[in-house]
Amino acid sequence: MPVDFHRHARIVQELLDDAGPFVVVTLADARGSAPQVVGAKAVVTPDGLVSGTIGGGRVEARAIRHAQAMLQSSSQQDCQLVTWNLQSEIGMTCGGEVRLLFEAVNRLDWRIVIFGAGHVAQSLIPMLLQLPCTVKCLDTRTDWLSRLPAHPRLEAICGETLADHVQPLDSRSFFLLMTQGHATDLPILAEILKNKTAPYVGVIGSLQKAKVLRRDLEKLDVSEQSRASFHCPVGLPLGNNTPPEISVSILAQLIQERDRLGVIRHKTKQF
Repeated sequence: MPVDFHRHARIVQELLDDAGPFVVVTLADARGSAPQVVGAKAVVTPDGLVSGTIGGGRVEARAIRHAQAMLQSSSQQDCQLVTWNLQSEIGMTCGGEVRLLFEAVNRLDWRIVIFGAGHVAQSLIPMLLQLPCTVKCLDTRTDWLSRLPAHPRLEAICGETLADHVQPLDSRSFFLLMTQGHATDLPILAEILKNKTAPYVGVIGSLQKAKVLRRDLEKLDVSEQSRASFHCPVGLPLGNNTPPEISVSILAQLIQERDRLGVIRHKTKQF
């Protein structure tokens, strides 16, 4: 089946522009009866095949499943070269062997969850969306959530009791608490610290707020280790107290922690 290279290139560019995760599958080599020519390519997203083909049928179905598994995996490996026997491993009657190269692009391991859609979130989230991450923003106020930009990597969630939304969230997420104050931050923070092993938890506020939070968390039977693990005040010590500059300081700390933890595997050289 011939490939529409213009359409293929356009789809890849759209995925790159959106920083969406995808895998390019290339038929690198073939022996015996192969379903496509060497060099054939297919593009697979979490939703399935979006462009190209490496031959269809069982081998392509297996390749799609393999690519989707790569996108869901926490493995550090973004490039895999696999060899499959078409008869014994794929279940095809024809003999032969294929070697496939799987290259994952924009695998979004950096997940950020923000509780609170107020002034700082309104400034911070557009900046985050320029980076390779996904963002969830939760608030009780639909009017503030509606002010956030529409973006494929942003999910706005409205809920009555925000602490109830913690349980299904991915424990690998970076959690940032910026609700309307201590009373609303505390139950969310307690739920995260008791039930998640998050790489980063930050709460907006002062040193005095941090002291009160830790005192109240102790009353809620949160362990001493967990009480010491969250960042408050959040952000690096730079700039003033306007929402844009607070956002820059928070963004800088998030990137600093991301790089320290190795969440993003390929760091671009700075010139």
